[in-house]
Amino acid sequence: MASGEGRRQRHHHDLVPLAVLLKREMKSERMGMGKPTLRYGHAAQSKKGEDYFLVKTDCQRVPGNSSSSFSIFAIFDGHNGNAAAIFTREHLLNHVLGALPRGLGRDEWLQALPRALVAGFVKTDKEFQSRGETSGTTATFVIVDRWTVTVASVGDSRCILDTQGGAVTTLTVDHRFEENIEERERVTSSGGAVGRLSIVGGVEIGPLRCWPGGLCLSRSIGDMDVGEFIVPIPYVKQVKLSNAGGRLIIASDGIWDALSSETAAKSCHGLPAELAAMQVVKEALRTRGLKDDTTCIVVDIIPPDNELPSAPAPKKQNKLRVLLSKMRFGGSTNKVSKNLSAVNIVEELFEEGSAMLAERLGNYDNSGKSTSGLFVCAVCQVDLAPSEGISVHAGSIFSTSSMPWQGPFLCLDCRDKKDAMEGKRPSGVKVS
Repeated sequence: MASGEGRRQRHHHDLVPLAVLLKREMKSERMGMGKPTLRYGHAAQSKKGEDYFLVKTDCQRVPGNSSSSFSIFAIFDGHNGNAAAIFTREHLLNHVLGALPRGLGRDEWLQALPRALVAGFVKTDKEFQSRGETSGTTATFVIVDRWTVTVASVGDSRCILDTQGGAVTTLTVDHRFEENIEERERVTSSGGAVGRLSIVGGVEIGPLRCWPGGLCLSRSIGDMDVGEFIVPIPYVKQVKLSNAGGRLIIASDGIWDALSSETAAKSCHGLPAELAAMQVVKEALRTRGLKDDTTCIVVDIIPPDNELPSAPAPKKQNKLRVLLSKMRFGGSTNKVSKNLSAVNIVEELFEEGSAMLAERLGNYDNSGKSTSGLFVCAVCQVDLAPSEGISVHAGSIFSTSSMPWQGPFLCLDCRDKKDAMEGKRPSGVKVS
């Protein structure tokens, strides 16, 4: 993965349109690629009682249509209490789904997911902060739709992908001030102060934190006492797996403070998902002890003809496979390469981590109109009269639109929150 947060989507001339990729996927499925089987397991050890998780495998894009099913796996690591983690577990999924336009086909639905995830995260944060509680939570939210995996995250819970023989890929970015220079610069430029805890004699100790509040994370849901430049706008990454499948390991920082991504993946190779989750937790506790809530979900995305993920094949078998492929295709190296390119290759469809709401919501071709003919707020989904909506691009140097009157639109409250997240007004001060 490229380092830094920034703007992650590749230049247009390097991209193949998502619709084209998904049409190829559907064609491959008709030719025998099929729908993968999901197996998952969960394990946890509690220290503070602030870790929560969500597993939902019966979601449907089209109600009553089992062929439109997708699954959700998520971890919420609370701090300063568990209220934000509980609230996010209960409401985030509905807010994400509520931000998706109705009647989309699968390819358009997947293409709309990154924007809907941003809107859902921000709406969840806005609603929780309105309750006046001061706790916060990380959120690592994973959507698995056949071979396509979409991950949205704030904080330092992490999701990794192990292709069982390929490289271990991190699908999230840690939003810790200690490691993330770009996030430190963003927060300080928005009005926050970043530094270590100062004790008697001026000695500084511990990790970098944001002041006021002393939070180590630059992005979270909740944390209204820290400042709204601690934003809920998620890093989003969407990938398409090959028909070899893969394993997802989603875990709170109780795991990642003890284990590297590679060590976590290696520790559970060859084990079914339920035992794998238990093994990862066991390895973390063996390495570091129980110093924090420690939660892990393992998800295996298994090809239709396999019951369990297999351990990495020995190199001799790989060479033999190449030889057999050459024999099968009459010695054509081009055809052999094409055949092998489908094995353990992860194709990146989307990646973006900007904290600017205008940039993340983009442009709406339908101008953000609801089925009633009214405009809708892109974040909270309330109906707006044309005179009430404020374009997310109005007055923004980050606008992707040359016409600031274009959608998407925000209600006054959401525009107020957008300004606060960008440091355009003091946190907590309402704009009249």
